[in-house]
Amino acid sequence: MQELGAVAVKQAVYVLPDTAESREDFEWLKVEIEGSGGEALVFSADQVNASADATLVEEFRRARQLAYAELATELQQAQRVRTSRQRPAGRRSDLSRYRQRFAAIERVDFFSSAGRDRVVALLADLEARSPSAVPQVEGAEGTDSRLYHGRFWVTRPRPGVDRMASAWLIRRFIDPGARFGFVTDAKAAPADAVPFDVFGAGFGHEADRCTFETLQARFDIHEPAVARLGEIVHDLDLKDNRFGSPEAATLGAAIDGLQLACADDAILLEQGMTLFEALYRSFAQATRSPKPRAVAGRTRKPSRPK
Repeated sequence: MQELGAVAVKQAVYVLPDTAESREDFEWLKVEIEGSGGEALVFSADQVNASADATLVEEFRRARQLAYAELATELQQAQRVRTSRQRPAGRRSDLSRYRQRFAAIERVDFFSSAGRDRVVALLADLEARSPSAVPQVEGAEGTDSRLYHGRFWVTRPRPGVDRMASAWLIRRFIDPGARFGFVTDAKAAPADAVPFDVFGAGFGHEADRCTFETLQARFDIHEPAVARLGEIVHDLDLKDNRFGSPEAATLGAAIDGLQLACADDAILLEQGMTLFEALYRSFAQATRSPKPRAVAGRTRKPSRPK
């Protein structure tokens, strides 16, 4: 129940805002309870046992405020104890873990509880002190994106994670009117084309960075949601598990499926870009507040065998 963000209004009675997602969560929990020999009832109500909507909303907010406060305390402690002796990989792992905890709290913060902004600020500060997903390259950053507007960008056929993500980044942040094509090598590219992830030409891997990270650095794209995508793309493309991204395996499987489903490279690239746009929006979205109706679930523990 705690993971779902439910609030207890009396013994074995829990409520969530009346949304399709909440109802689905309760229905699946009901299946689990009944499968274990227990009983559960899911129903929708404007009020539960005469508790006013405003009171329920405050209960939800208090629970999330406490969770935000606990995470903020840990983040402040982490800032104090971080030392240069800790390995960069360890610092990135800690940051990833804190991000996941924040995302879990935010997911069930149905009514924009106090304390969220404080955690966001502490995470941003911790991220600034940590090894970046996009290391700064002397003399490479600060490329003027205006010089790349309306260009024809080329990459290798059968795009995978790095090329899909890079194409998305190009159209989203660098060249909104970008057109894409495919070449087998740099020599086959038109004279006015901009190669990316093409061996020996244009924007590609630099040192221990994938092409996506190179584009981030060159064009000074430092948005947190993009940085998080960069970590996933890095782990999948370079296969070094530097960031330990928990989403990497699932995203990799989705891209494998796209490659199997799409024989046309242009369609494959567009489908991949749509996938990364969806991920970006998921990572960047702000908490939305649903209407304060409630879905209530009443549970009964399985009886003990006599």
